[in-house]
Amino acid sequence: MLSDQAFVRYQRQIALPEIGESGQRDLNNAHVLIIGCGGLGSAASLYLASAGVGKLVIVDDDKVEASNLQRQIIYRQNQIGQLKTTAASDQLLAVNPDTRIRTLDKRMDKPQLELEVMLADVVLDCSDNMPTRQMVNQVCFEQNTPLITAAAIGWQGQFSVFDYRDGESKANACYRCLFPFNELKQASKCSDSGVLGPVVGTLGNYQAIAAIQLLATGQFIVATEMLHLFNGLTLEWKTLAISQDSHCSVCGTSEQDANYLCEKPL
Repeated sequence: MLSDQAFVRYQRQIALPEIGESGQRDLNNAHVLIIGCGGLGSAASLYLASAGVGKLVIVDDDKVEASNLQRQIIYRQNQIGQLKTTAASDQLLAVNPDTRIRTLDKRMDKPQLELEVMLADVVLDCSDNMPTRQMVNQVCFEQNTPLITAAAIGWQGQFSVFDYRDGESKANACYRCLFPFNELKQASKCSDSGVLGPVVGTLGNYQAIAAIQLLATGQFIVATEMLHLFNGLTLEWKTLAISQDSHCSVCGTSEQDANYLCEKPL
């Protein structure tokens, strides 16, 4: 049973037939792993804490800089120089003191990532580099843990959901089927190409929506194994199906060694 205080706090989303009281209880008992506390992680974590997700684990090894404030909306001017995980935790608890926050302010190697993913109900990849995304994808696939990933640069953004739970994933594509490489040749960081803050926030909000769908209803309502492309100039979305690569080193059927993804900490 929800307390009277909780019912009042969450009544607007409890009123949604897809959520209701049972869905809200599931959110309160949920455990979400967020890798990256930049623009994506800022938006996603704020909405997940506000929605009543019971436990958030946030991972980032950076400190808050003045240039972050244009798009990483969880941080404040007086937090410049603090660890992002500490600063984000303070803001999340200010939004919802009932959410339990655990922080990791270092890069994880594969064994630690495996443990964190195993404990989580869903993983949000909010990182900003391809090696991290590939390692997170591999571990989520191996641990049968759903993955919600997004990226944004300039005026463009992309968003995908992969349901790796038992019986849901083995015949479907994974993130590496979409991007079968570890490095991007073109500029992929905001410092290199620039980015509009609301574009990043839009993609982070989509990650939060997908996570709430899964945690409150037990399934994704948004289509999985699809690439959703956002154009911030035209405000248009395009959606493309992701086909499984039979030679994929993570989910494919051919015998390849996927361990090379795990040599360096993310």
